[in-house]
Amino acid sequence: MPPAEQGRAHAVTLAKAGADIVALDMAEDLTTVPYGLGTADDLKATATAVEDQDRRVLTAKADVRSSAQLDEVVAAALDQFGHIDVVCANAGIYSQANFWEMTDEMWQDMIDVNLTGVWRTAKAVAPHLIERRQGSIVLTSSVNGFQPGWQIAHYVAAKHGVIGLMRNFANELAPYGVRCNAVCPGAIDTLMLNNPHTYERFAGKPGGTREEAIESVRHFHLLHGRSMLPPTAVSEAIAFLSSDAAEHVTGIAFPVDAGHLAMDGYNPSPTK
Repeated sequence: MPPAEQGRAHAVTLAKAGADIVALDMAEDLTTVPYGLGTADDLKATATAVEDQDRRVLTAKADVRSSAQLDEVVAAALDQFGHIDVVCANAGIYSQANFWEMTDEMWQDMIDVNLTGVWRTAKAVAPHLIERRQGSIVLTSSVNGFQPGWQIAHYVAAKHGVIGLMRNFANELAPYGVRCNAVCPGAIDTLMLNNPHTYERFAGKPGGTREEAIESVRHFHLLHGRSMLPPTAVSEAIAFLSSDAAEHVTGIAFPVDAGHLAMDGYNPSPTK
C-alpha cells in the first residue's frame, strides 16, 4: 500500500529504517479547512503499514492543540517502548483567503495547529530527550517558511514561525546532545493539494482539474520532470536528519522542493 499522506509516509519510511512508531492524529475535520482531514480508518491503515514492516506501532487519537493529550501519548509510548529517539512534528492544515477576509477562526486554527501544535509536540517530549541526553526533533515547515504565498498569510506566518522555533529549539537543546532541524516541503502530492480548491488555485480558474494542476506545478520546480513530489521525498529527508549520518547536523531548514527556492520566482519553460 503506497503511502498517500505525509504522516503515513514518514511512519513507514522510519519503520523501514528499523524504528517502532507512535502515530497520532485528531482523526476529525475542521470547519475552516476545505478538504477532509485524517480519519480513524486512516490511522488504522498507517498502523497496518508499519506492522507490515515487522515493527511495533502505537496509535492514538490525539490533538496537537492539547498539551494534556500529547502528554498522555508520550506517557503511553514510554510505557510501551521504554524510550523515544525521534520526534516528527508533522501535523498541519491549509486554507486560503485574502488576509482581510479571513475569519478569526481560520487564523486561529492555522496558528494553533501549524505553529503552536509544533511547540506543544516538542514540549511534550523534550524533558525525556534531555534526560537521556540524546535524540532528534524534526519539524515540518514549508517553502513558505521562506517566502510569501497568495491568500495564505496565516499559513506563511505559521511556517515562518516553525523555522524560528526550530532554531531556538536547536540552541536550547544542544547542551543536552539533542538535535532539532526542519524540513521545508514544496508541492507534495497529498490531500493538501489534491482537492478542488487547490486545483483551482494551481489551474488559475474555477473548475480546475487535477491534470491541469499537475501541469501548472511543473512551473513551480526547477528539476527536470517534476510535478507534485511524492510524500516519501520528505520522508527520506526526515529519515536522514533523524539518523546517525546527521549526528552533527542541527539548526538547519532543509528544503525538499525540486529546486523551487533556487529559482528566480517562476519557471517559464518547465521540462517533462
